[in-house]
Amino acid sequence: MKGRNMTRWRDPAKDPRQEHKTDLITPEGFQRMRSLYEHLRYERRPLISQKVAEAAAQGDRSENADYTYNKRELNRTLSRIRYLGKRLDALKVVDRLPAQRDRVFFSAWVTLEDLDSDTGEELNIRIVGPDETDNKRRWISIDAPLSRALLGKTLDEEVNVQTPEGPRTWLITEIRYATQEGTV
Repeated sequence: MKGRNMTRWRDPAKDPRQEHKTDLITPEGFQRMRSLYEHLRYERRPLISQKVAEAAAQGDRSENADYTYNKRELNRTLSRIRYLGKRLDALKVVDRLPAQRDRVFFSAWVTLEDLDSDTGEELNIRIVGPDETDNKRRWISIDAPLSRALLGKTLDEEVNVQTPEGPRTWLITEIRYATQEGTV
């Protein structure tokens, strides 16, 4: 069977899209996802639907680039709306601080010192849910190997992490959590 619905076969055991995502999210991340969902559903979808209707009214759809482009864009938007709707229902918002603030848990800001480098390079990261990771802000998923290695560790504890370049050792130099009033 050939056609546009055929995709390349992937081994389900090795396909990263099949990996289970942790269903945790911060209140800020949940609010961002909720506002994106509402924007797509109540603003973007009606606008694109209107463009599709206007392009369809022009006549022959097979040679109408406007119709083809907007129909494809509408399908992408509808797919994203469905995904966000299902994901928002599955998420668990973590809106309280852990009892032991001297240990690394979900939503912690952690400062690490690289013990393997001569310069003593520092790395500041935040452990968040997989839906709110951001490389520019150094927010990493709780499912990442570094996060897994850090969970439950305390201040001044060494952490060994296997990286593509080989094993690396980090020292935890600071642990912080955010509250309504500010950072603790």
